[in-house]
Amino acid sequence: MDIKGWLYSSWDNPSKKGQWGLLHILTIVAVVAIIVALAFIFRKRSQKARNIVIYVLAGLIFTLEMTRRIVNFTRGDNVTLDDWLWDILPRPWCAISCWLMILSPFIRKRFWYTFTSISGLICALIFFAYPEAGFNNVYIEFENFYSIASHALILISAITLITLKYTETNPKHIWKSFVFWGVVIVYAMIESFVLKVEDDPLYMLPGNDAMEIIGVGYGVYLVLWILFISIIITSYYMIPYWVNKRKAKKQLKAA
Repeated sequence: MDIKGWLYSSWDNPSKKGQWGLLHILTIVAVVAIIVALAFIFRKRSQKARNIVIYVLAGLIFTLEMTRRIVNFTRGDNVTLDDWLWDILPRPWCAISCWLMILSPFIRKRFWYTFTSISGLICALIFFAYPEAGFNNVYIEFENFYSIASHALILISAITLITLKYTETNPKHIWKSFVFWGVVIVYAMIESFVLKVEDDPLYMLPGNDAMEIIGVGYGVYLVLWILFISIIITSYYMIPYWVNKRKAKKQLKAA
C-alpha cells in the first residue's frame, strides 16, 4: 500500500457495512463539536471575523474538490469530451451543494447563503442518516475520504451559515429559494438528458435508490419528493419566524 494507490483508490478494498459503525459515529461527533465551537467562538465576533470562517470553509471545500479533479485527470483515461465533463462538472446533489458554498464568498448575497444552507442540510443529513459511500469499505482510501470529508464540510457550512447569521428567514423571501430550487432542477435535467454525465443528480427520476428503499411507484415517489423538498424549504423559513414571533410576544408581556 503506497500513497499513489491511496490517491487513486486502487487498493484491494473489500466492501463492508460501516453505517453507524465507530468511524461514522466519531465523524458525526466531530462535526457537531466543530459546529458548536464555531458558533460559540464567532457568533458575537465582528463581520470580518465571521467572513473569515465562511471563506475558510469554502476554501477547504474548494481544495477538496480540486484535489479530486486533479487525481481523476492524472489517471490518464480522460479521452472524450464526456470524460472531461464528467470530471469537471459538479454532478450529484452533494457536489452541487459544495460548489454553491464555494461560490458564496464571491456572490455574498443573503438569498444565496440561504439556499446553500438549505441544499447542504438536505444532502448532508441524508448522507449521515445512512451513508452509501465513504464508510462502506475496510480501508479509507481517497474516494472514501472525499465522500466523508465533503459531506462533513457541507454540514458544518450549512449550519454555520445559520449560526453566524448569514441566512434570511423572512417568509416574504421564501419564493427566492423555490425559484433557486427550480434553477437547480433545470441544471440537473441538463446533466441527465443533454450532457448525460449523471443519471439522476437529485434522486427525482424513476428507478433511483431512494424510490426502491421506500418501495413505492414513481408517481407516489415524485409526489413525496416534491412534498419533502417543499416542507424542508418552508420549515427553514417558518420555524425561526414562529420562534422569533413568540419571543417578541413574551418580551411585550414582560414589559
